[in-house]
This record gives sequence, structure tokens and C-alpha cells, in this order.
Amino acid sequence: MPTDPSRLKNTRLLVIGDIMLDRYFWGDVDRISPEAPVPVVRINNKTEVLGGAGNVAANLAGLGCNVSVVAVRGHDNAGEQIESMLSRINAKNCLCMDAGRPTITKTRVMGQHQQLIRLDEEQVTGFSPSLEKAITKTIEKNIIDSQAVILSDYGKGMFLSPDTCRHIISVCRETGISVFIDPKGMDWTKYTDATCITPNASELAMAAVTTAEGLEENIESIALTVRKKYHLDRLLVTRGAKGMLLVDSEENIKSVPAKAKEVFDVSGAGDTVIATLAAGIASGLSFFDAAKLANTAAGIVVGKLGTQPITLEALKQAIKDEEAVKFYRIDKTASLAEAVQRVRDWREQGDKIVFTNGCFDLLHPGHAHLLSYSKKAGDKLVVGLNTDKSVKRLKGETRPIHNQQDRSTLLSSFASVDLVVLFDEDTPLQLIKALRPDILVKGADYRKEEVVGYEIVEAYGGKVQLAPIMEGYSTTGIADKLQNNGPQGNVKVDNDNSG
Repeated sequence: MPTDPSRLKNTRLLVIGDIMLDRYFWGDVDRISPEAPVPVVRINNKTEVLGGAGNVAANLAGLGCNVSVVAVRGHDNAGEQIESMLSRINAKNCLCMDAGRPTITKTRVMGQHQQLIRLDEEQVTGFSPSLEKAITKTIEKNIIDSQAVILSDYGKGMFLSPDTCRHIISVCRETGISVFIDPKGMDWTKYTDATCITPNASELAMAAVTTAEGLEENIESIALTVRKKYHLDRLLVTRGAKGMLLVDSEENIKSVPAKAKEVFDVSGAGDTVIATLAAGIASGLSFFDAAKLANTAAGIVVGKLGTQPITLEALKQAIKDEEAVKFYRIDKTASLAEAVQRVRDWREQGDKIVFTNGCFDLLHPGHAHLLSYSKKAGDKLVVGLNTDKSVKRLKGETRPIHNQQDRSTLLSSFASVDLVVLFDEDTPLQLIKALRPDILVKGADYRKEEVVGYEIVEAYGGKVQLAPIMEGYSTTGIADKLQNNGPQGNVKVDNDNSG
């Protein structure tokens, strides 16, 4: 069953980090300036949204979470706007004021839906001892009421200094609160012992001191090494169109495919990921389920222009759409390698895997009965399907009647079937060895000892189940009747109810 995002509502999260104001000037470009070779943008609209740690908070608020924000603002109009925005999303404002620096502001000029230039207002220097003391006191006061803490590090000044990060992580460890970090820079020493860090591919490459090419060639081993080096419970690498990579403390690696159909703007996508992931864990989800939910959320926001947080309703609709696509998808055929990965993912979600096989040449009620019986035996049904070459060897030169593509498409149309895998051998033994199903189903016209693969399945603790036969149906009998154009009558049952 898909995760219901409604469970994220009312979770309590604390966001600590660099907050900023994101300004957008939207306009049209239809000429080049006579003063310099630059486009002239005719401004049509101006918008302002929360950025940095503020965007993380906006994502959490959009998901219905109770969110508090600890950050530093300047004594200026931009700081006042940020406080007003936090109030509008019902986020608890725990901002400390520094009159000696401006509120971090990024102004983006957009022309024809493209970012033409970005103007940054910021002062990257350390804080006074008195302000650092006030920040620490504010953090400690708010951690105790939180189910999870997010450190949104944009490397602006010394807000998330090594001492501050280590202190936050230590307090969270002592109180059993998960701490999630959106990292910055090459040295992650200050993040040591965090619950989870969520770098993108380039940030992981920087931390691993390697190139983008070197990372892609060895991303799994590099991710494992980095997780171990900094004693992280988890590492979630966001990879754009390649999805995500989740590495856990047992050195298991799980991939999450990308969801976005079209990417317009990746601004703020990392904030959406870490917000949804942390909210998912705070709600009691497993890391893998929370990562999948975060992946879906990221797929929504990158399809929009500009920094835009996720909303609970948008996430619900996206999951509903995903389920509709799965239900109505005609072709569920996968290669063996794809099937192995899919089965591994299902098993990690706690699903019980069922396997049956056959030629399935002319589908009839006996087949429907077998598939329905098999599906009820577990959670996910994988069907091994003989290729045309295999069928010809087993059934003779006049078979198959339908080619393997047509047979696979017809099987995929059954709601009970989750995956179809073609095999070229005479038996599905290699498939069974590779997929290691929890339950192996065959027709009751076999004895258990005659079922191919039964010894293998039972050796690792699986079960063999025999499906009752529907008398009067067989593919061979139907094919003979069609060929002979004979009258309807009782038809002898094949030894294989899968046809």
C-alpha cells in the first residue's frame, strides 16, 4: 500500500540554519541593451518567498507539520518580511537579530522563464560571543519539543559553526531525536554522528574529494565510505534524473527512481527532500518509505519555476496519480536484472513474493484462476513466461499461437499480475534461483516433488503451493478445437494448467 502523506500532519520539527529572502523579478526579453551586450528585461511582476532554512520550514508547513525556526536575521526590511512570512505559514519564529549584518537576500531576474542573473546580499563573517550564546540558548530551548531536527547549512557566515553543529548533534543523540543535515563544503567533520545527511551528487563528490566522473563510476562504494567516515546512520544522495541512493548503517544500498516528468527549476528541491524525509521519519515511517515520499515530493517541485514548497494536497495527488499509472499500465514486462531489483525493493517494503510460470498461450478461465490464486498467496505476483523459442521446443512447431510480446501484454493486463519476466530455458529454474520467491505456485495436477525449483525454494525457507485445477480448460485442447473446428465438449486437461 502507498504511504498516506496525511500521517505527516502535526509532527513537530525544528529547523536550524541560514534563512534568507528569495526575490524574483519576472519579465520579458525582446531586445539587447545599447549600453552593453546584455538583455533588457521588462519587469511584469515581483514575488518574494522564504529561502534557505525558510524554504525548509515552508515545505514542512505545507505538509501540515508544526515547525519552529532558529536562524539569524538582520535589522532591516528583509528581516521583517521573513518574520511576516513565517507568521503566515504558522511557523514558530525563533529568529535572533544581528544589527551588524544584512538579512541574506537573493534576487533572481527571470526572463522568458529563464534565470538571467542572481544578485546576493550577504555578509559572511562570524557572530559576536553574545549572539552565539543567544543562538545556543534558543536552540536548546526548542530542541526538547521536537521529534526531529533539520540543519540547513548554506555556508553563510558562522551560524552552523563546527562547535554549534557538534553541540546540536550531541544533544539530539542524548535525547533520541533524529537530526538531518543538508551539507555544505568539503569537510563534513562537524556533521559526525548525524542521523542522516542529504547531499546531492556534486556535494558528495566534494566531500569525497573526487570528480563528477569519478563519483558516477563508483558512487555506491564512495557513498559507503563517506557514511562510515563520518559515522552517519544514513546517507541519502539525491541524483536528479537518476533518482536517489539510500545507504544505511548496515551498508545496504537502496535506489529510488526519479519521479519528475519534466524539470523546469531545481531551486529548493534539496529543501523539499530533507523536509519530507525528516517529517516522514518523525511520523514513524521507515527510512526507505520516507525517502520514496521525499522523492515524489521533489518530483513535484522541480516541475515548477522558482522556489516553491511542497503541499500536502499536491503530494497526495501525486501519489494518487502514481497508483493510477501502475494500475492502468499495460506492459509490466521486465528483464531479469530489472526484476531482481524490483523484487528486492518489494521485499525491503515487507512484501511477500509469489512466483508462478507457464506458456500462457491462449488465455482461458483456468489461467485467470491460477493467477488469482497465486496473488492471494502473497503481496506481489511475478509470472515467469516462456519465450517463443522455449514454447516451440516444449509444445511443437505450431506453437505458440500468440508471440511472446502479445502473451506478455495480455498477462500484464491482469490486476493480479505485478511483473512478467521472460525466460528462454525449458524450465524457470534460473529465474527461481535469481528471484528467490517466498511462495512458488503450480497447478495441483503436479505433485510438489514434480514442481521445478521446489527443493531450492524450500531450502531457504520458502513454500510450494498447489493451485486447484479448473476442469475442462487447456490451451492445447482449445487450439485443437480451433484447428479442427469441432463441436464443443469436454476437453482433456493438460498436465500444465498454465497452457
